[in-house]
Amino acid sequence: MASPTDDNVAVQLNPVLKPLSWLLGTWESDEPGEGTFPTIKPFRYTEKLCFTHVGQPVINFTFKAFHAESNKPLHRECGFIRIQPGTNKVAFIIAQNSGLVEIEEGELTGNQLKLQSQSLGRISFAKEPHVQQIGRVLQLRPDGKLEQTVSMATDSQPLTQHLHITYSPSS
Repeated sequence: MASPTDDNVAVQLNPVLKPLSWLLGTWESDEPGEGTFPTIKPFRYTEKLCFTHVGQPVINFTFKAFHAESNKPLHRECGFIRIQPGTNKVAFIIAQNSGLVEIEEGELTGNQLKLQSQSLGRISFAKEPHVQQIGRVLQLRPDGKLEQTVSMATDSQPLTQHLHITYSPSS
């Protein structure tokens, strides 16, 4: 199975990644997602996700969010997805434009990924309250849409749903 890579050159998908191949490609929200948290005003956003590979046993990704009304750039994430060969154990290695870096680990069950942060690091002047935990569920729905729910805990709030959005494949 060959697919486009970061350089738009067809490269064979590393067989280790076959269970995650449903993620590959570009996904765009067709309806604005919703962001909520007890310490902030609710907001709506759009987002574009891009999952690629270069033939290595790793998926490269970028997440780009925009304010739904003004289209102003918001959150950015980039990183890598790895799967432990022969298992359903998956890891996301993520850097965020907020100065947060994280490792999320979890399990792949069918077309659903459930992840929890295992390690968090941040720049010394990160905005408070500091994020202490992140949970993420990504799933390919039967209707072909990708759904993502992100939960977050901070110094002052327990783990609470923060983001929810659905995406369609981009043409």
